[in-house]
Amino acid sequence: MSGERVAVLILDFGSQVTQLIARRVREHGVYCEIVPFNSAAEAVARLDPAAIILSGGPASVIGDAAPSAPDEVFTLGVPVLGICYGQQTMVAQLGGRVENAQHREFGRAFIDIDTVVPLFEGVWADGGREQVWMSHGDRVIALPEGFEAVAHTDGAPFAAIADRARSFYGVQFHPEVIHTPDGAKLIGNFLFRVAGLKGDWTMSTFRERAIAAVRQQVGDGRVICGVSGGVDSSVAAVLIHEAIGDQLQGVFVDTGLLRAGEAEEVLTVFRDNYNIPLIHNDATDLFLDKLAGVTDPEAKRKIIGATFIDVFQVEAEKAGGADFLAQGTLYPDVIESVSFTGGPSATIKSHHNVGGLPERMNMALVEPLRELFKDEVRELGRELGLPDHMVGRHPFPGPGLAIRVPGEITAAKLDILRQADAIYLDEIRNAGLYDAIWQAFAVLLPVRTVGVMGDERSYDFALALRAVTSTDGMTADYYPFDHEFLGRTANRIINEVRGVNRVVYDVTSKPPGTIEWE
Repeated sequence: MSGERVAVLILDFGSQVTQLIARRVREHGVYCEIVPFNSAAEAVARLDPAAIILSGGPASVIGDAAPSAPDEVFTLGVPVLGICYGQQTMVAQLGGRVENAQHREFGRAFIDIDTVVPLFEGVWADGGREQVWMSHGDRVIALPEGFEAVAHTDGAPFAAIADRARSFYGVQFHPEVIHTPDGAKLIGNFLFRVAGLKGDWTMSTFRERAIAAVRQQVGDGRVICGVSGGVDSSVAAVLIHEAIGDQLQGVFVDTGLLRAGEAEEVLTVFRDNYNIPLIHNDATDLFLDKLAGVTDPEAKRKIIGATFIDVFQVEAEKAGGADFLAQGTLYPDVIESVSFTGGPSATIKSHHNVGGLPERMNMALVEPLRELFKDEVRELGRELGLPDHMVGRHPFPGPGLAIRVPGEITAAKLDILRQADAIYLDEIRNAGLYDAIWQAFAVLLPVRTVGVMGDERSYDFALALRAVTSTDGMTADYYPFDHEFLGRTANRIINEVRGVNRVVYDVTSKPPGTIEWE
């Protein structure tokens, strides 16, 4: 938690996959935080880390104005692990040399293990050849004093290096990605064998500390929280209610863009199950009026966001106002909305939760989930007793069905999509596949096709189905449904939903570095 001692500090140099380093650390039960490299000095002084990891990044160490770690990183006396660019800047800053590689390495590669060091113990053996994931155009060619080469490839003579006396390690490859099969074990070795940390960070501990932090921040003040039925806002609301009780006022703005049955479920869960004070405003007509004739997806997002704030503010004032606004901001939201280096990881999207508040709302933010990843929020939800079907729900974007209706939005189109989407998810659940899929949804395409249904011609919409698997939300691949499932689902949709006469399945993958797939 902010203001308390953090076990591991991760300095971000702009890698697309820095979040994955934090994920791997958290998976080992060790708490960590990511900070931009140019905020590192302040973070080191404030957090007093027990170990430091330097991420990869798009820059060249030998280029002009190359980002670097503060000198304090190497004088604190704590273990340091440099990954890719992190290895290169560590070498350059400590007196070694880096050059542009004639033989660049991107993608799958194999390293030869020359010496077993604590980073490799119990994972890789001396003389072995192991698969890793490379992504570099520079390479280390001379080591600083005290370092030794412990692994190499044909193109990188110093693929892994170690200064065992100071517990400094560097790897040219990326252990945080799943394409380095034993990478998570190596990170575990750094945490436990090298840094001597304990994997005792639990969700129960987080719950206790988060409740205490909310109470300390809020005091006798009132908190207002927008709930949508999504995992993040639901968990945030229940946690805050546990902390301060009736000082919390929930507001449910029904945009009319939710999936089938979600509005009713929100009311049942919060009013009946948790007895959380909840205002319900069905603003469907207002949102549809604002969106009439709008086709640009970014314009839709802005209209929905602005309209939501307007309606929310009116309801907050009716409720007597509040001192604090609660939001379900997550750690990836924060990271994605900050450009650390201006490189490829610079913001692809700007999350609505971290864009700040209109000055007229005059409330401070309460964000109890700000340090958690999505799977950790689900775990916290279970810890708080939320129903599993709500905690395990697939991610659903704030704009809802609006961005799953390309082109102009109408009530009729939303009804068609809502029915089709419900059938699709029903079939997925019936097949026992819901928990194996990261996200699944239907998209009503802006295309009408000619078909024959029975003895009549039809001229109706085409519908696309999407389902992806992912372990971390950073990369995703389509789910390989069998033809029987797709045929059964398509048949149900065409027979039960008027307005659809063709169903297709989207098999596009989501490569590293892209964030959205709605």
